[in-house]
Amino acid sequence: MAQRIPATVVTGFLGAGKTSLIRHMIENSRGRRLAFLINEFGDLGIDRELLLGCGIEGCDEEDVVELANGCICCTVADDFLPAIEAILARPEPPEHILIETSGLALPKPLVKAFSWPEVRARVTVDGVITVVDAAALAAGQFAEDEAAVQAQREADPALDHENPLEEVFEDQLSCADMVVLNKTDLLAADAMEALSADLAAKLRAGVRTVRASNAAVDPAVLLGLGAAAESDLDARPSHHDDVGDDHDHDDFESFSMRLPAIEDVGALERRIGAAVAAHDILRIKGFLDRPDAERREVIQGVGPRLQRYFDRAWRTDEARRSEIVVIGRTGLDRAAIEATIRGEEEASAAAE
Repeated sequence: MAQRIPATVVTGFLGAGKTSLIRHMIENSRGRRLAFLINEFGDLGIDRELLLGCGIEGCDEEDVVELANGCICCTVADDFLPAIEAILARPEPPEHILIETSGLALPKPLVKAFSWPEVRARVTVDGVITVVDAAALAAGQFAEDEAAVQAQREADPALDHENPLEEVFEDQLSCADMVVLNKTDLLAADAMEALSADLAAKLRAGVRTVRASNAAVDPAVLLGLGAAAESDLDARPSHHDDVGDDHDHDDFESFSMRLPAIEDVGALERRIGAAVAAHDILRIKGFLDRPDAERREVIQGVGPRLQRYFDRAWRTDEARRSEIVVIGRTGLDRAAIEATIRGEEEASAAAE
């Protein structure tokens, strides 16, 4: 039987650094022929553009497939399987497949799809890599004191303390073959040690953690794990094992907004910060048109933390534009958020 192509599933919560991790793998692929499946939550195609904008040899249009019709773990039959089959049908199939899930995806249903006969014969899950935002976790986001929650539940049985974010995060950890603790440069050494110890207690036996800044991890550490995860599903518990593969994303929503060319990027950052502080926004990501710059600027935010950098030059065949995606919990006041980010509230206040 021909050797199966290894596939690595990269999972992790919104803004943890999954796309940065994959970009680093591309930059250090050493000529290895890779293919990429990118699953986004939002309608702008930011993550695919971030990979294509890297300008790295071996990262071409046909190698980056975007699945944008919904969460990959909910659309396995409709989107994922046809995409994998198309990659395998190429005259020169890849040596390794990298799959970036959306920040809301449960990894186990996706791993289970590799057991389908048309896929299992040719592909194996080399490993599931879960990327964790160490700074967010240290601040108490997506981490919970289980004993305290249980005490609250017992004190008031009428309350439901289940948090979908917690369930997604815990499922991503329990399915991992390796955990990348990213953004460790934002934590002091003692906080980092405490966080590592706490996280290690939540992982399956044998699962290791790797610390990183800017998601810079040598691909030799992440690829070639040989986990064959599709044959090891029972060892990867999920909150959703008893309720089938479907899960509900109604707790989240996203929208995109177009902005004019950005003259004062500092003012835009302040307005985005004000919107994040006033609304339940989890993630901001997009591109900016800076009139004095020949290159497109990427802007990304997780909570109040924003990052900007120039990636590639604007092409002659594309219209320069500024556009961002806002992702948050259901019930976002889109009109108010857009007004804040556009500066309409500031203009109104100045006119009074």
